[in-house]
Amino acid sequence: MAKLDTTAVATIEGGHEGGDLKRVIGPKLLLLLIMGDIIGAGIFAITGRVAGQVGGVAWLPFLLAFVIATLTAFSYLELVTKYPFAAGAALYAHKAFGIHFITFIVAFTVACSGITSAATSSTLVGKNLLIGIGQFWEGVPSGPNASMFAAMVIVVILALINLRGVGESVKFNVVLTVVTLAVMAVIIAIGAMAIANGQGDASRLVVFETPQDRSIFTAVTMATAIAFFAMVGFEDSVNLVEETKNPQKIFPKIMLTGLGLCAIIYMLVAATVIMVVPAGDIANPKNPDAGILLDVVRIGAPGIPVDAIFPFLTVFAVVNTALINMLMASRLLYGMAKQGVLPKALGHVLPKRRSPWVAILFSTLLALGLIAYVNQNSESGIVAALGSTTALLLLCVFAVVNVAVLILRRDPTPEDGFRTPTVLPILGALFSLFLVGPWARSRAEWLQYEIAGALLAIGILLWVVAWVANLLRSPEKEEVEEISRF
Repeated sequence: MAKLDTTAVATIEGGHEGGDLKRVIGPKLLLLLIMGDIIGAGIFAITGRVAGQVGGVAWLPFLLAFVIATLTAFSYLELVTKYPFAAGAALYAHKAFGIHFITFIVAFTVACSGITSAATSSTLVGKNLLIGIGQFWEGVPSGPNASMFAAMVIVVILALINLRGVGESVKFNVVLTVVTLAVMAVIIAIGAMAIANGQGDASRLVVFETPQDRSIFTAVTMATAIAFFAMVGFEDSVNLVEETKNPQKIFPKIMLTGLGLCAIIYMLVAATVIMVVPAGDIANPKNPDAGILLDVVRIGAPGIPVDAIFPFLTVFAVVNTALINMLMASRLLYGMAKQGVLPKALGHVLPKRRSPWVAILFSTLLALGLIAYVNQNSESGIVAALGSTTALLLLCVFAVVNVAVLILRRDPTPEDGFRTPTVLPILGALFSLFLVGPWARSRAEWLQYEIAGALLAIGILLWVVAWVANLLRSPEKEEVEEISRF
């Protein structure tokens, strides 16, 4: 879900820093990149969970998540046209608050969201690979432990690719985005044919089916918190601003267009699931970690060998998300180490490949540990727990960004810059914080608070270690303050 910071790539792979980036991204390419960043693991992983919370109105939480995401998108648009640099939320927090620890926390939170998102995507990829391979080899294991092992293998493979110094490939992203959109179109078309053949029921789309212990408001709130995972990714496009042609003019239109198109696709897919899949099966799909979309194809097109084809298409649609997130996380950790806010060891690179091997190893171990821990402690599965943790972390970042845009009104807006109505960032901050609260989650899902808290505690511990190391190494005040550069 998060794109790789191009400045970090230049530093690591090119061995230098500074200089203008080439502006090669036009409106069409930017639109595909934004949509490709949003449409990934989310739509495959959580559609069934959302429907399980509210029944036939599963399209409603996606719509609400889109509205809340759009409020924050307006804040990003004002900030990215005011400060057109590839640094994102950490830059905005630093300019707004001027407190280096807050800047560090925001940056580390973004890195952690990349790790949890990559672990989510890797689990989805691993599960679908097991399903696909199982059609050709009967001995393929199944179950939670098999999914955990497959996810770990995918994470290790991503680490090996990362170690080779793989940078961001725009063309590769575009190809995978087209594949993903094609899969979505096929699923929606199959659903439409199933409806036409009498296999679906459109009347379900207005039926609330909530757990007995929840009101409609509570159920919709919880479903919206889940659906929010599907709408994140647009915020990463700000890291492409220095490579975008005329960003002040095209960024606002293209980002909002991409968000709107993704919201329409998500709601169409959710409606297809509701109309085609029997109500009793929505909350309990055949393969939870693989997502319920495979069940739509099984029912709507029984002649298609769905288990032999669609799992591999899902892999193509999701694996790039995992790779880009691990690249982003390792580069952020590397950058913080180079600035002295994390232990210097995380800044070590391979002599020939120039890839940050310690940061890659550290982020990989975190991802592996998360997968193993969640597999043993979560009732809802790895995808559900880590996907929700990703949304939780980014909702906190979004709240900071919405507050930052109000504080930074003290800086003049460029003549051709974008300015959002004041009420929008206020609502964006309030709604983001509201979805962070425990009332937006069932008690069984509170594990995500534990995961997020543990990750931030690790970050703070590393920050303290780096601060002490700087203090001991550089007793002079000027050198001690190197830790504040980030």
